[in-house]
Amino acid sequence: MAEYSRLAKGSFTTPASIVNVNVKLPFIPDTVKWWNYTARGTPTDTYIAGGYWDISMGQGFATVDKFATANLTTANVTTNGISTLSAGLLLQYGAQKQIVSATAANPAVFTVTGHGYGVGDVVVFQGLYQTPTTGMPQMAGIPFVITAVTTNTFTVQWDASGSNYTALSASPTGAFVKKVLYPSLYLPNVSFISAITTGTSTTIKTTNPHHMKVGQEVGFHIPASWGTIQLNELPNNLIPASPVYGYIVSVTDFQTVVVNINSTGFTAFNPNQTVASVPGLSFPQMVAVGDVNTGGDPISVGSQLYPPPTFLSATGSGSFTTINGPAIQGAFVNNTFQGFIFGTNLLVAAQTSSVIYYEATLHDYVNP
Repeated sequence: MAEYSRLAKGSFTTPASIVNVNVKLPFIPDTVKWWNYTARGTPTDTYIAGGYWDISMGQGFATVDKFATANLTTANVTTNGISTLSAGLLLQYGAQKQIVSATAANPAVFTVTGHGYGVGDVVVFQGLYQTPTTGMPQMAGIPFVITAVTTNTFTVQWDASGSNYTALSASPTGAFVKKVLYPSLYLPNVSFISAITTGTSTTIKTTNPHHMKVGQEVGFHIPASWGTIQLNELPNNLIPASPVYGYIVSVTDFQTVVVNINSTGFTAFNPNQTVASVPGLSFPQMVAVGDVNTGGDPISVGSQLYPPPTFLSATGSGSFTTINGPAIQGAFVNNTFQGFIFGTNLLVAAQTSSVIYYEATLHDYVNP
């Protein structure tokens, strides 16, 4: 039977490094077939040419066709094969990993043995105490996008060079990091601020991808200890109870925007928070407050509909549309999604930038 089955096909190119690929679909499939067009065009020993997954195999499994001395053979994959995904309304996290060490520098560099993270991944720290009164716990709880990696280290954009930060060493107890699996559930993000440059306009750098666009209306929530509180929505000394908002006038990159607020003479931003202040410490944020978050023009004159929102990629190179239809006026767009994950064990190390064709199906009838 196929009357109510759901079918999808498509293609994608694997990244330049071997990482999981999330394939977004309007349903969660129960079977997936795929063909590696690149590998099949140039048969090479150990290359994986394609394969099949059925939900009854289990999450992360697959059966694959691979080359052995230019002949096709078969094998089974039991981890990092095909898995289904459903990114819901709450953040989901990967495995918790021990932090071995970290530099008290700008930017901060963390050592985690065999972390497996890539540039563009978003992570959250916890603990970060070297002793009960020293360390880097001022960073714990904030989402950070990774901007550089080696096998055992990764870098996040945060100034930890201040006098209140102490480098971590010798795998301190309770110092962990975990990956945010699907960090962009809403467009734009609630952005945590890592730096502010004042002047005739104001430059904001965020710890996580902001997904803002030119024309976006924004407000600021900055606790007093962080400085630059003159940007805050309230209080408005000129018009009591009327929030002070700004507009994005340019997007420098996926972590940096320029706002049309003249901040000349404002208090300097201060990331050098004390360790003693960490229990209950609130973080500085930039939030979307505008009626329309795309920063674009209506579909037609007088229309209340705007084109489907797009996300800037995590590394700032290009953008992609959400699965939503045309947006109505509103500050945020829901970007919950589902589909399947093409895992790292479906490629070998040399198979980067491979063109993959796939078919995914959700069957309306399964013979028991």
